[in-house]
Amino acid sequence: MEIYETHTEIAKRKSWLLSLVVIVLVSLGALILLQAIALALAVPLFHITLEEIMALMSGDSSVPNGRMAMLFIQGLGSGIGFWLTSWMIIHWIDKANLRWDVQLARFDRKKFWVVVLLTVGGMFFNSLLVYWNSQLVLPEALSEIEVWMKSMEDQLMEMTKFLTDFQSIPELLVGILVIGVFAGIGEEMFFRGVLQPKMHLYTGSVHWGIWITAFIFSAIHVQFYGFLPRMFLGAMFGYMYFYTGSLVYPILAHIFNNTFTVLMVYFANQGMIDFDIESTDAISYPLAIAGFLVLMAGIFYLKKTKPLADGELD
Repeated sequence: MEIYETHTEIAKRKSWLLSLVVIVLVSLGALILLQAIALALAVPLFHITLEEIMALMSGDSSVPNGRMAMLFIQGLGSGIGFWLTSWMIIHWIDKANLRWDVQLARFDRKKFWVVVLLTVGGMFFNSLLVYWNSQLVLPEALSEIEVWMKSMEDQLMEMTKFLTDFQSIPELLVGILVIGVFAGIGEEMFFRGVLQPKMHLYTGSVHWGIWITAFIFSAIHVQFYGFLPRMFLGAMFGYMYFYTGSLVYPILAHIFNNTFTVLMVYFANQGMIDFDIESTDAISYPLAIAGFLVLMAGIFYLKKTKPLADGELD
């Protein structure tokens, strides 16, 4: 049961196309503006040139202060960018109310630990989806598209490896802040807080609303061989929100998921554990099945304890 209280004409079901066009335009405008601001600020803050920043984006990892500069750009341009986009749509366009007093009041410790277990279960099950997605082979007629997709995937993976190759504790903490906290808050505010209730309203179905939002959430990351697992995560966060009635839970789950991955990469780089972020071959079916069962048990519990909407009978 999402909370998105508004009575403006643009937010009504009959205005769905106009509303989506406005969301796209506002999102692109806000994200491009913040990316430009981040690039401009990165130059004096990290004593780096625009040419060096462009080189970083092209895969040159030898630029001094490059990792911190790129984390700054990603944090401001993406994480905070999605939060700003949400704020603009909510307050300026839809004049909506997310009722944070209600959402915070719906948070309790028991559900929090259920959400943590549910998220861990989802991560184990998601390893199976990562494997399946990695086996994607397009028809021969689309071979050129497949080559392009793999090239894009390789570039994004190189950037991910560079950003998470932390050389100090301060870099690790900044990485957790940007990849975990900023991304968790910004993306959940936009996708689950704004887009999901709109899709629920426009389609008339909570499930269509959740899965369409999850599809868009995965698509904007432009990682084709990670599309299925990311869409699954988006749907998992979506059901968390609907069955708890509080955006706090998917925000915390998103932060936990991203932070856990960042820490696993860091510990692997330090030689403390065996973990390869590039690997798609290591799959344990028993763990994946156990994770799925934990995930479904958690979703079932959240569904059974779902808060009632105004006027709804128990």
